[in-house]
Amino acid sequence: MMRIETTTAGSLPRTQALIEANAARSFEDDGFTLKTTPEFEALVAEAVRDVVERQRERGITQPGDGEFGKAMSNAVDYGAWWTYSFQRNSGLSLTGKDIFSQQPVRSQPGDVRLTTFPDRRDWTLFAEAYQDPESGISVGKNATAFPATTGPIAYTGQDAIAADTRNLKAALREGERGFLTAIAPGSAARIENDYYASEQDHIDAWVSALHEEYRAVTDAGLVLQLDDPSLAENWDQINPEPSVEDYLAFTQIRIEAINAAIEGLPKERLRLHLCWGSWHGPHTTDIELKHILRTVLGANVGQISFEAANARHEHEWAVWEEHRDLIPDDLILVPGVVGHSTNLVEHPDLVAQRIERFARIVGPERVIAATDCGLGGRVHPQIAWAKLESLGEGARRAAARV
Repeated sequence: MMRIETTTAGSLPRTQALIEANAARSFEDDGFTLKTTPEFEALVAEAVRDVVERQRERGITQPGDGEFGKAMSNAVDYGAWWTYSFQRNSGLSLTGKDIFSQQPVRSQPGDVRLTTFPDRRDWTLFAEAYQDPESGISVGKNATAFPATTGPIAYTGQDAIAADTRNLKAALREGERGFLTAIAPGSAARIENDYYASEQDHIDAWVSALHEEYRAVTDAGLVLQLDDPSLAENWDQINPEPSVEDYLAFTQIRIEAINAAIEGLPKERLRLHLCWGSWHGPHTTDIELKHILRTVLGANVGQISFEAANARHEHEWAVWEEHRDLIPDDLILVPGVVGHSTNLVEHPDLVAQRIERFARIVGPERVIAATDCGLGGRVHPQIAWAKLESLGEGARRAAARV
C-alpha cells in the first residue's frame, strides 16, 4: 500500500517546563531580545526530541521542531513565527510606538497601504464581538514588544538557526525528512519603517537578511517552510477595501521578494505557507482564494501549504480543481485537513475525504496532509495532539482507498 505523507504547519504545544523557562527569561538592553543560557538551550534540545517523537507516534511522517527554538515568553503567545525575527536581525529598535494603537492609514486607488491592526476590516465589522472577553475570539498576545526598523537590517541569528537545525536533525531518524519555519520577507517588513526611503527598499533589505537563514536550513538538508500569511491576510488589513487588481499588484511585490530571497536554493526543499491569519474570528473579510491563486503560484517553491479545513475556506478545494491547469507539474500540495480554529477533533474519515479531494487533482504522491496552521497556543494541548492522531489515521485511510 502506498503512503500519504503528513506534516504540520509549524507551531505545536510546548511542555510546561519549556513554558516556565521561557517566562523566566529576561530581555537584553534592546527590550525585545530574550537572553538565553546553556541550561535553557539544553531544555529546548530535549523538548525538540520529545515533540518529534510525539509527532512520529501519531503518524506524522515529516515532523517539525514545533517552533520551540523561536522565542516566546508565555503559554498563549502564538506570534513567535513573526516576533522571533526581531531577535535575529539588527537595525531594529523600540521607538515607543505600538502597532495596535497607531493612527489608521488610509489607502487610495493604485496606492495600497496597510492599515493598523485595530483598524482591520473584520475587527471593525465585528467590533462588539472582538471587544467582548466572553466571545471566545482570541487575537493572541506577543512575547516581545514590536520594534521599528531604525537602521540597516542585517542577519544576526547565525547561532540561533544553527541550534534550530542541530536540534531537529538530532531528533530525526535516518531518512526522515523534517522542516523548519521562517518568516517570509513580505511578512517581516510589516513592522514600522523609520529608516529606508521606500517600502520597496525596506522589503529588499529583509530579502537580503533572511536569505542567510533560508540557506542555513536547506544546507542542513531540511525543508524550509516560508511563513507568509501576509499574501492573503493583508487584504483584510487595507482600508478602504482596494480593488482586486490593486491588491494583486501589491501582492506581486511580496511574491517577487520571496523569489529573490530563495534564489539558488533547492526548490524541492522549499514550502510556502499561505493562510488568512489564525486568530479565532469571523474572517468574513478574507479575500477569496480564486482571486490570488495565480499570483501565489508564481512563487518558485516545491510545496505550498494552505488552509483547507476551516469553515471559511474548506469549500475552496474546488478552486484548485477548477484551475488545475495553473498548478505546476512539480508542485506538491500541502492542504490543511485538520483545523486550528475549532476544539472539535476531526473524524479520521473526514480527514481522509479531504485528502482524497486533492489526491484526485494532482495525484496522491503530490499531496502532503497537514494542519491548517500551527496548533500551539490555538487549541488546548490535549486537543492538538488528538487532532494530529486523527490526521495520521486519516492519511492511512486515504492511502488505502486511493
